[in-house]
Amino acid sequence: MGLSLNVVDPASSYFSCSDKERAIFEAGVKLGSIYHQYTGIPINDSNVDSLERAIEKAVAAQPFVTKVKIGIDRRKVGRAKPAYKYKTLLGDMMDVKVQIKYGKATVQGEMAWVSAMRYPLMRFKVLKE
Repeated sequence: MGLSLNVVDPASSYFSCSDKERAIFEAGVKLGSIYHQYTGIPINDSNVDSLERAIEKAVAAQPFVTKVKIGIDRRKVGRAKPAYKYKTLLGDMMDVKVQIKYGKATVQGEMAWVSAMRYPLMRFKVLKE
């Protein structure tokens, strides 16, 4: 999923940082919003595909996003069972990649479960400075 970004940033005068630093900041905002908005949402095998696409579309609407990919671990979701046919989405179920382009910089923010830490770690890679 990608967006065309030929937009002047009306908020640029409020920041005192490089394009790379701003791209990293924007990636952090997107990852934090995904985690805090969607953990706890009811999920089962019948809605996992549509939930992934819905989160992708919501994130793609935010400024400076050029790519976003949400993966939810189906093994952890399991199959729907009667009477309580759902689980809640947890951080250990999500694998997230969001690419941000700001000015000349491009970064990829990632969130994935790190078993050794028992934590959904958010981090970034600089793709272009």
